[in-house]
Amino acid sequence: MSAYTTMHEAGPIGGSYADVWLHHQHMEAFSVSFLVIFVAELGDKSQLVALWFAARYRWWLVLVGVTAATLVVHFGSVVIGRSLDEVLPERALLAVVGISFFVFALWSLRGDTLGGDEPSRSIPVLGAFGIVTGSFFLSELGDKTQFATVTLAGERPEFLAVWLGSTAGMVVADALAIWAGSVAGKKLPQRAVGVAAAVLFCVFGTLAVIRAFI
Repeated sequence: MSAYTTMHEAGPIGGSYADVWLHHQHMEAFSVSFLVIFVAELGDKSQLVALWFAARYRWWLVLVGVTAATLVVHFGSVVIGRSLDEVLPERALLAVVGISFFVFALWSLRGDTLGGDEPSRSIPVLGAFGIVTGSFFLSELGDKTQFATVTLAGERPEFLAVWLGSTAGMVVADALAIWAGSVAGKKLPQRAVGVAAAVLFCVFGTLAVIRAFI
């Protein structure tokens, strides 16, 4: 076997080029999911919930509760997204993805407030962890970050990468709010992050629509 053939059958670190390509696809899916959900969560209602809890409970307890709730919600979101991918044609799915991102942009500009959704202070004795996890779980249901995760999963076939990437983006964004609530006690500048999120969503939406019709 020639050296040329051997080089093309083996990847740069001993694996096949197919393995290297697959690794690249998973890393890309993880990175995109992380970025989209991180930006979507900035100034979102659930981030305000995390900030509010951080002002009342220990920061690490809030972070663990947020992580647990996010893992569950985003797992379900990825399952839904992959199911839709099996039903809808690729062009139709990309068109839906693009329109969804524009909806998320408008949602980001509108902003979220705690309002009547503020977690109750009189929840039965489940402990602080149960209170934080349950409340954050409920605040995420039907939220734009959940729909964004469904959209990402419908576009990307890498189930695990999208699930973990979206979860990581969510947790990191909420960690900022937890820090603000426990140390500074201040909210992030919501109008500025809302505009930034809207711009990013419009870019993703435009790219998806172009891919759908080209």
